[in-house]
Amino acid sequence: MVDMDKTGAEAADETAAEFTVTSKTYDDPRDVLLKPVVSEKSYALLDENKYTFIVDPRANKTQIRQAVEKVFQVKVIGVNTINRQGKRKRTRTGYGKRADTKRAIVTVAEGERIDIFGGPVS
Repeated sequence: MVDMDKTGAEAADETAAEFTVTSKTYDDPRDVLLKPVVSEKSYALLDENKYTFIVDPRANKTQIRQAVEKVFQVKVIGVNTINRQGKRKRTRTGYGKRADTKRAIVTVAEGERIDIFGGPVS
């Protein structure tokens, strides 16, 4: 609750503290990056120094950036994330749903590359 005798700035700080959500902390950066995405689109993005990964849905862009830099020893320029809803699929007994995923498209510095994809040589 906010006390009425506090100044506006103090009251704003207190209300902001009530609603802040802390993100999950990861001990190992490999817990953030689950697996690379192997598709035509992800291979086309390799020419632009962009690499696509499936990441933990709770990870934010800063955690993804730090994980890629630590695991692959590259300089990350930018991170774009996509939350993909799982497709609805028919099964023998009715309908099911594939798992929701979070993808990260990571742009690395010019001249650097990640060898796990086997993309074009710079």
